[in-house]
Amino acid sequence: MKPNYIAGAWTEGPHVSRNINPSDTRDLIGEYAQADAAQADLAIAAATAAFPAWSLSTPQQRFDILDAVGTEILARRAELGDLLAREEGKTLPEAIGEVQRAGNIFKFFAGEALRPGGETMPSVRPGVGVEITREAVGVVGLITPWNFPIAIPAWKIAPALAWGNCVVFKPADLVPGSAWALAEILSRSGLPAGVFNLVMGRGSVVGEKLLNDPRVAAISFTGSVATGQKVAAACVARMAKFQLEMGGKNPMIVLDDADLGVAVNAAVNSGFFSTGQRCTASSRLIVTEGIHDRFIAAMVEKMKGLKVDDARKAGTDIGPVVDASQLGQDTDYIGIAKTEGGKLAHGGERIETNADGAPGFYLTPALITDTTPAMRINREEVFGPVVSVIRARDYEEALALSNDTPFGLAAGIATTSLKHATHFKRHSQAGMVMVNLPTAGVDYHVPFGGRKGSSYGPREQGRYAAEFYTTVKTAYTQA
Repeated sequence: MKPNYIAGAWTEGPHVSRNINPSDTRDLIGEYAQADAAQADLAIAAATAAFPAWSLSTPQQRFDILDAVGTEILARRAELGDLLAREEGKTLPEAIGEVQRAGNIFKFFAGEALRPGGETMPSVRPGVGVEITREAVGVVGLITPWNFPIAIPAWKIAPALAWGNCVVFKPADLVPGSAWALAEILSRSGLPAGVFNLVMGRGSVVGEKLLNDPRVAAISFTGSVATGQKVAAACVARMAKFQLEMGGKNPMIVLDDADLGVAVNAAVNSGFFSTGQRCTASSRLIVTEGIHDRFIAAMVEKMKGLKVDDARKAGTDIGPVVDASQLGQDTDYIGIAKTEGGKLAHGGERIETNADGAPGFYLTPALITDTTPAMRINREEVFGPVVSVIRARDYEEALALSNDTPFGLAAGIATTSLKHATHFKRHSQAGMVMVNLPTAGVDYHVPFGGRKGSSYGPREQGRYAAEFYTTVKTAYTQA
């Protein structure tokens, strides 16, 4: 059993979870500890005790530790990528790319530890000076999802540590392997005991403890809308700082003047790669009249060539859905869309076994056409390889349709018109906008986040992460 990491020691849990390979459900990856509320309490206590010294640690100390972690992650990217693909189901190249991103994130925030910033300025009063500095928030609880099991933990843990916070990390139950591997690297990095703690366990147990403990100064959460709302309510009740990244129903507009090949490649990548299990995936394609039929035909032709198979096998384009529950949700939404009048243009077929006969959670990517904006397939997040198409008269209608959603994470447009691209970047109601690019795929050194129901609080990643992981102090001195 892989244990939890609390107060600088590996600690077995009272319960155990089994980590199953979605590409081959006969394959047991390992057994991982499940903490109870008492162990979560110990982790919070350890982080609380470690905070005073760690918050005053030198920038050099924090740089050295985070840089070493990033170096090891990058050196082991093939090994860690294989583990990630095995437990989560994204293809091996995608998994290795995610590990690469995690290593780069640690190295970026190592540099940020040396650049804390600050300002000095004169007061409006004679002889008084003013200093504006940033300080660590305190103990932060980090709750991460299953779809990016090493990158999302990295972009929460690294900035938290870089600015002197202590961490209690609760990964998703479904993918403990990558989280545990990252924790093992951190355990050998030189961090003082209690600065970083890994507590694997149920959200209803470990998550509840983090949300309601007054010693936890801040919560950063990525996951479902319903759980995010619960996090917000708990944090507001006790005036804790919180940051939410939740769902998306991301649009990609395809205009008549688009390069057809560019548009199709961007749509296929956005909608189906990583099995569509990305919060930035383009699940709504809004296509104007003049290109609509040619675009659909080209999409179907492209989809016919996609290989659905074991995530770690060379040549696989689409791996399995993460588990049986998610697979059921995907197929249910396909059925709902058809019942409401949508046409299944291609895919959406359950595959019981892969090419080698291994049982897994396989689904061919589904393209649903003839949909209307009010259909559930266009309102609710599916979180799988399921993409709907809405026909639009022109750019103006397409823009209105793209913004007609309670979410606002990412949005894309395929066009060769500078006028329309420029207008869309300004008028899209999304936190991240892509022109002639997939909506899924963002850099590690720039802000990540959305608007409306997709996100709440300061942005993640890049220098903007300081807004969440630090608090501003203004100090006055009489000369």
